[in-house]
Amino acid sequence: MREIQYNQAINEAYFEEMASDESVFIIGEGVQTSTFGTMTGLVDAYGPDRVIDTPISETAIAGAALGASMLGFRPIADLMFADFMFIAADEVLLESAQWHLLHGGKTSLPLVFVANMGGYRMLGNGHSQCPYSPMLHSPGLKVVTPSTPYDAKGLLKTAIRDNNPVFYLFHKGLLGLKGDVPEGDYAIPFGEAKIRREGSDVTVLAISLMNHMALEAAEDLKNEFSVEVIDPRTLEPFDLETVITSLKKTGRLVIVDEDTERCGFAGELTAQIVEHAFFELDAPIKRVCAKNYPIPANIIERHVLPQKEEIIAAIREICV
Repeated sequence: MREIQYNQAINEAYFEEMASDESVFIIGEGVQTSTFGTMTGLVDAYGPDRVIDTPISETAIAGAALGASMLGFRPIADLMFADFMFIAADEVLLESAQWHLLHGGKTSLPLVFVANMGGYRMLGNGHSQCPYSPMLHSPGLKVVTPSTPYDAKGLLKTAIRDNNPVFYLFHKGLLGLKGDVPEGDYAIPFGEAKIRREGSDVTVLAISLMNHMALEAAEDLKNEFSVEVIDPRTLEPFDLETVITSLKKTGRLVIVDEDTERCGFAGELTAQIVEHAFFELDAPIKRVCAKNYPIPANIIERHVLPQKEEIIAAIREICV
């Protein structure tokens, strides 16, 4: 199997899906010049009518894609940075997410919102957040967070083929990551977590870039504890069963989430574990998350965002 970069895997999914379905098109800021290397060559292959550059207006991008999906197209709306989703919150979180449900399931919106997320690049709060909590609070919107090139391609193809809205979030810190990716067509079902490392002492569930940080922490602790690392891959639908099965084996859980601790996904998952698997716990659940503070545009960023040392400390605290 050949090895390619994360951004190349995304690019390949676009090429294949646009080739197989003429209703698929891309709209957004800088999509023809491919700011992150995910759309390189698409405008040359499919033309400006299917790779549509827009003015700087997230509301217009999301609104145009929403309307096109109502007419039977399969638009991919590139919002560039996930933080910009808030500018088009009505179109993303209310209109598109809830359209299918509010119309009794009689209409579908085959629409994908795409954006990069995450920090560790000192780009400041407006370009560094992981704002999937508001997305998860919007019924009808699926949320995808691939952490490997293999998943980046397979999950994007599933998203484009889905008949209702999906928010596909790729992490800027993973763009150059290399990994094995098959040539040709394959798709990864939503709602199936992946165990990245087997273990017996503690379960660590970590999202996107955090999964790689958790794997590094697990390797550093290999002579102390046996750490199982789970990658959820999609946050909606979420594979709670895999987490509970792992917890039955380890009895301990650490959740690593780059979003803020307060009202974040880690808090929601903690509540679900307490409700559905409380008696499997041998220790309190630990959360390693961003601090409840804006993300600085300088070196102080590391004091706000999760660090490997914090994951190691959380594992040691509940395993001793």
